[in-house]
Amino acid sequence: MSHPIVQKVRAAGVVGAGGAGFPTHVKLNAKADTFLVNSVECEPLLYKDKELMRLQAARMVEGLRLAMDATGAARGIIALKAKAHDAIAALEPHMMGPLSLHPLDNYYPAGDEYCVVYECTGRVIPAGGIPLQVGCVVSNTESLVNVALADQGLPVVQKALTVAGEVANPSTFIVPVGISAREVIHMAGGATVDDPVLIDGGPMMGPCITDLDAPVTKTSAGWVVLSRQHKLAMRKLAPEHQRVRIAKASCDQCVMCTELCPRYLMGYAIEPHKVMRMVGFAGEQHDQWGRHGLLCCECNICEYYACPEDLTPRSMCVRAKGAWSKKGKWPPHLEGLGRIHPMREARRVPVSRLVHRLGLTQYDVPAPFRDFAYEPPRVRLMLKQHLGAPAVPMVAEGQKVAMAQVVADVPEGKLGAPIHASIDGRVARIDETSIWIERK
Repeated sequence: MSHPIVQKVRAAGVVGAGGAGFPTHVKLNAKADTFLVNSVECEPLLYKDKELMRLQAARMVEGLRLAMDATGAARGIIALKAKAHDAIAALEPHMMGPLSLHPLDNYYPAGDEYCVVYECTGRVIPAGGIPLQVGCVVSNTESLVNVALADQGLPVVQKALTVAGEVANPSTFIVPVGISAREVIHMAGGATVDDPVLIDGGPMMGPCITDLDAPVTKTSAGWVVLSRQHKLAMRKLAPEHQRVRIAKASCDQCVMCTELCPRYLMGYAIEPHKVMRMVGFAGEQHDQWGRHGLLCCECNICEYYACPEDLTPRSMCVRAKGAWSKKGKWPPHLEGLGRIHPMREARRVPVSRLVHRLGLTQYDVPAPFRDFAYEPPRVRLMLKQHLGAPAVPMVAEGQKVAMAQVVADVPEGKLGAPIHASIDGRVARIDETSIWIERK
């Protein structure tokens, strides 16, 4: 029988508060000897994890203890940046018994799950595998805050996120799930450019979106507001056919993309320069197309930092993963694992240099938490805010709902999590992707 907290977490709709949004109740139903909290927050300009740890240290640690109890973990490790002095000071009084802090240097991508597991435990996850295969469960800061809230019967109806870049007051907020990016930007004093675009989730891995009415979801980590003419925005908005054409154009096989690849440096069978070679020579029709890029973690170091010619190795690795997934079987060479590269530590990418290379130096300022009281007139709740099946509406148009009420849930036996109303109001509209609620 599963631990009582597992059902509470499932009922509260807790998912990974960044990335794909893996349902947390599934993680807590596993067994491991170590529970790791990934609080590294290595994406430039984001501060929401650091601010949550500073302000809600006791609650996060309570969530960690509940998670350890559920998984049977004998120790809990919180990985975070050594420079997060305020967060460390807030957490240290709670580090008793089997709990410990593991400070990391300020490099990118220190928060990569494979990297965090290796740095904290010395264990290497099998190629294409998950932390559970080496006795670890990994969750993030906000997810564990939400685990503690779920234990009190409180579902996920709010989201912490940072707003940075071209805004008057870069800040971190806790906002209702479902409000628009436009509203959050207004809370940060408004955009300081006429035609802003948003990088959702961090400048390295986040996609660039142009719709300012895009809603906050459970996985929103932060928005970096930029001018549409900023070089980074233009690169992210480039169409796929242009990325392929650029990849074919002028790669001189300098191998810098491979030599700085974090997964290559950990001994995994990935060599982006060979993917680029096949784009220009053998082509995508070759039966082994892109096999050297299938273990790409999509961190973008190769594309935004390593390549001296601004080419697109990461994009081609992602393209290759899509092609091989259609085949249903990956090549056997991925199963092997080499040794940790002797130059791994020397080739870490300092975040300060990365920020400069991205053209974001002027935006590299703190984004402190601001308690902004805001009651949105409406919210848009996406039905797919998690990995797995979309949630199915449990309400009808015109129906009155109360904040924290379940308005959508996933079918029995499917991977996913329920969605809860984040305001009191009336269901104004239901479409294929979302539920709109208007305040009374």
